[in-house]
Amino acid sequence: MDKVTLAIDGMSCGHCVARVNRTLAALPGVKVDTVEIGSAVVELDPGKASVAAVTAALDAAGYPARVTGAV
Repeated sequence: MDKVTLAIDGMSCGHCVARVNRTLAALPGVKVDTVEIGSAVVELDPGKASVAAVTAALDAAGYPARVTGAV
């Protein structure tokens, strides 16, 4: 599993946190570690998930994201 930190735009409340969490959790191969206003930390199974798929899903949900770090 690859751990990735994301900066996420457009989040302003608990409802945004919940929606981002649901969006990430619905992606195959993605394990959500934390979601806070403006950021998230996820673990990706390289065989099932990609950073591009994660950022595309968040963008489609209305929350543009970019990778700020990887562990």
